[in-house]
Amino acid sequence: MKIGYARVSTTGQNEAAQVDLLQRNGAEEMFVDKASGTNRDGRPSLAEAIRFARKGDILLVTRLDRLARSVIDLHAIAKELDAKGVDLIVTEQSIDTTTPHGRLMFNMLAAIAEFETDLRRERQLEGIAKAKEEGRYKGRPVTVDAQSILAALAAGERPVAIAKRFNVARSTVYKVKDDAAAIKA
Repeated sequence: MKIGYARVSTTGQNEAAQVDLLQRNGAEEMFVDKASGTNRDGRPSLAEAIRFARKGDILLVTRLDRLARSVIDLHAIAKELDAKGVDLIVTEQSIDTTTPHGRLMFNMLAAIAEFETDLRRERQLEGIAKAKEEGRYKGRPVTVDAQSILAALAAGERPVAIAKRFNVARSTVYKVKDDAAAIKA
């Protein structure tokens, strides 16, 4: 069976072109994520596609960067697929991991995808630094009510409950607590 996997980076993007290409290449089952490709977190459809695949199946993606943008993640995914006896075909880059040529192309393009991500991150950080120098970048607006979190901690409420109540990560509760302790010290 051919299993299609498509990914777009944001909810504002449309995966229709990828889905169409995958279906034209014979994808019988389709999995789609709307999430970043820099890591595997937050990509439930990828996990489901890998779980769904059986020995002899083929996972189809349009481009390697749709599967992942990290060499480590790409290799981990390829290793999982290989362990299950599932082949990987990248339709628009002519990569077929069942052949030596395909494995070579897989490794070369994986390195290039990670390099592009690193360059993008570097350019973004340079732009932020320049904007800060010029006084145009103020950072993300504060959305955490630190005083309310500290009051809840003082009242004996557990960090997990506080995080749920204020819709923040548990690590944020601990950071507020640690920052307050550092100011007192």
